[in-house]
Amino acid sequence: MTKRSKTKRTASVISLPLAVVIATASSTSCTQRAASVRRRIRVNIEHNIERLIEEEDTDGDKKITIDDHFVEGDRGDKKFYLVDHKGNQYQVEGTYYLSNLLQELTLSKDKKGRAALLDPQRIFENPVHRTSRSIRQIYWKGLTRRIDEENIVPLFTDAKTTTVDGFHYIYVPNGDERAYQYFFRIAGKHPDLKIKVVRLPQVITPEWVKDRQGCHGLLSLALQWDSDGNCRGVPFVVPGGRFNEMYGWDSYFESLGLLEDNRRDLAKAMVDNFVYEINYYGKILNANRSYYLTRSQPPFLTSMALAVYEKMPKNPKNRTWIKTVLKAAIKEYHEVWMNQDRLTETGLSRYHGIGIGQPLEVEPGHFDALYKRFAARLGMEPAELVNLYTTGKLNIPELDEFFIHDRAMRESGHDKTYRWDDRCADFVTVDLNSLLYKIETDIARTIEKEFNGLLRFENGDVQTSTAWYEKAEKRKELINKYLWDSQQGLFLDYDIVNKKRKVYISATGFYPLWANIANWEQAESIIKKLVPALEMPGGIAASAEDSRGPISELRPARQWDYPYGWAPHQMIAWRGLINYGYNDIAYRLIYRWLYTITRNAADYNGTIPEKFDVIKRSHRVFAEYGNVGTDFSYITKEGFGWVNASYQAGLKMLPADLKEQLEHLVPPEQLFK
Repeated sequence: MTKRSKTKRTASVISLPLAVVIATASSTSCTQRAASVRRRIRVNIEHNIERLIEEEDTDGDKKITIDDHFVEGDRGDKKFYLVDHKGNQYQVEGTYYLSNLLQELTLSKDKKGRAALLDPQRIFENPVHRTSRSIRQIYWKGLTRRIDEENIVPLFTDAKTTTVDGFHYIYVPNGDERAYQYFFRIAGKHPDLKIKVVRLPQVITPEWVKDRQGCHGLLSLALQWDSDGNCRGVPFVVPGGRFNEMYGWDSYFESLGLLEDNRRDLAKAMVDNFVYEINYYGKILNANRSYYLTRSQPPFLTSMALAVYEKMPKNPKNRTWIKTVLKAAIKEYHEVWMNQDRLTETGLSRYHGIGIGQPLEVEPGHFDALYKRFAARLGMEPAELVNLYTTGKLNIPELDEFFIHDRAMRESGHDKTYRWDDRCADFVTVDLNSLLYKIETDIARTIEKEFNGLLRFENGDVQTSTAWYEKAEKRKELINKYLWDSQQGLFLDYDIVNKKRKVYISATGFYPLWANIANWEQAESIIKKLVPALEMPGGIAASAEDSRGPISELRPARQWDYPYGWAPHQMIAWRGLINYGYNDIAYRLIYRWLYTITRNAADYNGTIPEKFDVIKRSHRVFAEYGNVGTDFSYITKEGFGWVNASYQAGLKMLPADLKEQLEHLVPPEQLFK
């Protein structure tokens, strides 16, 4: 195991300016000038924003970053004179501090005032404190949504709500009559919003979903009613940016951050929405849009619910709540993950979202290269092929097969990766079966601890902890039989068609540690293999470079492979390592990831993106869909959901001495050898 250096940590190697430089122009020294301004400063907001942007935003992106007149090796050469309401000038120096000033002015502007009292302490706030505080006080609020009358308008500004007839569609489950009547009344009261409320059929088929093309919309979530009959939507957190809906696996990681920030109420509300989805839509959805009705995402419900339950008082009301969650989780386990589409002859499960033709949520042009290849083979123009194929007038079995695998990959959450060579549905995977083992053990332990080993439901169904422990033990045996590769010393995905394991070094290899499947010898082997292969300057990479293979014009980079790093992989790896006592390695990886987030936030106007290039420790990622969370002006109000969560959870896990070094932005390479 790599140990933290005891000597290097004391060095003050900080790229940000050390001195607090806000001062009256007549002061004589930085120290004196800093001490002279303890009070809040009243300023004209618009005047100072306009001057600040004009003087310091040299690249015109409405942010102040190290790219504005950036000189290599110098991050703090910018100076600006803030003018108060009396005409006094205060010097602010340094990229990071100027970006903070822009953010504070913007926040004040959003309060619709012409003047504001600026707090110098906020301008010169430590970047770790500022990032964490912003997540806690601003970003969670910016990411919170409700589907109800009061909050419905912002949801319709999303480009994904555009339809062929210009209406905004809200789809309501067949069995929720009260919700249907509620949204129907809203549509009648607000004709200007052009809302169409559609009751879903009792049985939702792929054919029905395909036939709604051009008229897709939001799926309603849980509603809560008070004693006076007033209604509000149960709140949920969205990832951010173009992802303006509640996503399956994102929500688990977001909930961990919410719990660290004492937002148990919101984390619990998200669990309640998932219980609603299972009860009314049959599954936890990829996200609550109508084109996702036939697809799920990696199952984290029991992990999410138990994390919330641990923070709740243990009383009859909350015990009833966890019982309700378990009932939904058991339903999802049997009807989704153990159904005929996903359960394989091995006894293990696979990802397998069903549907007809191409996934309807993809952007125009996403499959152009694919259609072009088939068009050339058939001697027709691509546009003609697309028209004939999508309208069902041309049968192309190979394309049908491709889209089955493509949907499976999207259900896995890892869209896209070269991990399965575009044959995802042919693999029982390490991550999914680790998750199912965790669900089985979660249910078993909760029944044992909270219900004395026997759980009775109102419909007469009886569940025992013994039966669920047996399911978990059987799955562990099958995981070891099919997924453990003693030669590689890793758990690997198993190809059910070719009857062999696929050697692909992926961050999902940490899942058996997170779920406590591995024995101690296996854990040691996994760590010896995965950590050297995946640890990069900025954290854990999604895959090893050799596994991903060469990149070219015909084989472009995919976002869930090397060199990109994702928050869920980091958080799974940290917990897995700590589960087996490898705390020092976990702390090193946590530090690398948090340093990457902090460094980018400090240098790029508070940016917290969806993912990072962990080789360069950069948010500049252009593979496939780009990088959500980077497109904003003046200030971000959201960050990105699971990266926000990883920051808050990581800070809680990091030892005090390393947290202190992070606050000084000491690079990881100076701490770890």
